[in-house]
Parts: sequence; structure tokens; C-alpha cells
Amino acid sequence: MLNTFFLALRDARLPVSIKEYLMLLDAMKEGVADMKVETFYYLSRSALIKDESHIDRFDQVFGHVFKGLDLMNEDETVEIPEEWLKKMAELYLSEEEKAEIEALGSWEEIMETLKKRLEEQEGRHEGGNKWIGTAGKSPYGAYGYNPEGVRIGQKESRHKHAIKVWDKREFKDFDSTKELGTRNIKVALRKLRRFAREGAADQLDLKETIDATAKQGWLDIKLRPERRNAVKVLLFLDVGGSMDPYIKIMEELFSAASIEFKNLEFFYFHNCLYEGVWKNNARRWQEKTDTWEILHKYPHDYKVIFVGDASMSPYEIIYAGGSVEHWNEEPGNVWLSRVRDIYDRAVWINPVAEEHWQYGQSIQMIKEIFEDKMYPLTLDGLDDAMKELAR
Repeated sequence: MLNTFFLALRDARLPVSIKEYLMLLDAMKEGVADMKVETFYYLSRSALIKDESHIDRFDQVFGHVFKGLDLMNEDETVEIPEEWLKKMAELYLSEEEKAEIEALGSWEEIMETLKKRLEEQEGRHEGGNKWIGTAGKSPYGAYGYNPEGVRIGQKESRHKHAIKVWDKREFKDFDSTKELGTRNIKVALRKLRRFAREGAADQLDLKETIDATAKQGWLDIKLRPERRNAVKVLLFLDVGGSMDPYIKIMEELFSAASIEFKNLEFFYFHNCLYEGVWKNNARRWQEKTDTWEILHKYPHDYKVIFVGDASMSPYEIIYAGGSVEHWNEEPGNVWLSRVRDIYDRAVWINPVAEEHWQYGQSIQMIKEIFEDKMYPLTLDGLDDAMKELAR
């Protein structure tokens, strides 16, 4: 069974190695997990999965191998397998209640009724014995009581009598094609972090202490500097106008970046980079920072991230005076090219769905300036962007 599980994970294109599988087997041999399926689930997930974005697929494979659940996509419409619904459970009800339930009809009629109610019912229903809902005697729904029940949307088992559990997977929100939330963004940005030993030597280096002691014949304590996040990031955020629909995701991205990168400098711009940027949108005209000052202040080892929809008039990119807000002495592409010349690692992250990029002339122009290093604001897109910056 464990071999089948391992091969199923590999078939699902999860990066599970033989070494991790052997570690799981060793843990099982040492009795780390008891005989409960739930305990084995958490043990195997800890041993085999290294990236939170893979947990959803792991859950699906685990359910498929150990519970006989079909692997499915969220958007697929599936039939309820009859074999899941064959098992009967004992019912402790009065004769009147039994009669009410039996009045629903034969097995085939109950299944046909479920299909019809799924098609007919609108909204949530609570109580009763007909509609799919909660706290009733209907065989369909949650938190009710029926020996032939099909549990739908209930957090956990109560009477242990449901024939089949239909619950949402715990980590489905880590689907790499979905738009991101703060937690997902942090997972992706974390891949850029690089650590280095900096500062005074004030931490015990156990390995070096053991080696030195063995060589000297007496205790020779070795210290080392604290391990710190060494990545330095310049973040430029487009605000206003066509970026308004993306305010929520931009806030989440900024929040995640502020937590993940200790050496983070951020600035705002509108549509395209020009001679001035700002940190306070309420005082953007009074407290601008000269772009040249930024390019001289922050050295070339900074990683540069632009975030914007790149949706604007092409004039804003290629002509002096093309900005919609002020007279820019030099066109936007000049400033973007200067950034690209100074910083070896620079990317543009676009919240617009990638399939729409081909319809935006300005998007194609920015993409060309960045030598195709434009990435969509999805988990996969951020992952690719972080890999590019980490090269």
C-alpha cells in the first residue's frame, strides 16, 4: 500500500524523493505514527511535502489511495458513486421517525431525489426532512440524522453514520493558478530569501567546536555570527487609475513583502517610472524622491521588483511629455532602461491575467524592456519571478 501511495504521488507530479520515502518508512518502523489514519496523514505529509503549494494535490492523492476517493478537479461535475452509499448504519429512532424516513422510498428513489434536489434547491436550508440542509432528517446535508445519509458540507462527523463525506479540502486555496492571498504570497516570496552570517561572532558553532576539540584534545569553543536575511529588495508599486481594481491584492503583496524581506525599500509610481517617485500617496506632490537619487543610493546587488498592470498609452513609455500627470523631460522607457542597466536582477509582476497581455500594446512594450521577465501575479508567476531574481 505504501509503495502504491508513493507511486501515486509521483504520478501526480509531486516532487517526492526516494530519500523522503525511506525516511517515512523509518518513522513508521520506529512507531512515530499510531494506527490512526489521521496520524499517518500528518506524518506522511510532514515527511514528503516540502512546499505548501503542493498540499492540495497531496490531499487528493491521499484520499484517493487510502479512502478510495476519485481524483477530481473543482470545476468538474461528478456523479455520486453508488458503492459509497451502500453501507447502512444503525439508527436509534422512534417507530414514527423510522416510518417518516422509510416513506422517502427505495434506494433508487432516494438517489434520484438527491439528484433532483441538487438541481432544484436554491440557497441554504436548515432543519426539516426534505431539502439538502442542516439539522434535519433528510438523507442529504449536514448535522442531521439519517442512516442512509450523504453528508454534504459538514465540518466533521457527529454520529459516524454518514455513508460518504463530502468536505472541502483543507489547503485548496494553495492552487497555483489562483489569485493570491497574503499567506500564499509569503510562501512564494520566501523562496528569494538568502541568508548570510553577519555581525559579531556570538553564536555557538557546534560542528566546529566538536572538530576543534577533537583535534586539540581539550574543549575548544568556536563561535560564529548570527544568520541574517541578506536579500535586499527595491519594490516599485504602481498606484491609481487602472490599478484601482487591484488594490486588495497589492495591499496583500506589500504586507507579505514587508514581513519576508528585512532589507526592503519601496516607492510608488503611476503607470511608468519617471524622474520622481514617492512613499506617501497623500503627499505625493510635496514629498517626491528623485529617481536618480534612488539609483545612486542603492547599489547594484539590490533585487528590483516592479508591480503594475503596464496598461497605459504607449506615448507614456516612448515620448517626453507623454505622462498623463505632468511634463516628463525624458520618456519612461529611458528610466526603465537605466534601472535594467544598473541592477542585474529586475522583474515586472503584472496583476492582469496573462492571457490578456497580448491585447495590450503597452504591456508588450514593458515586457520587451524587461527582456520578457514579466510574470503574472499568481503563485506560479511569483515563484518564477523569485527564481529569476535568485539566479
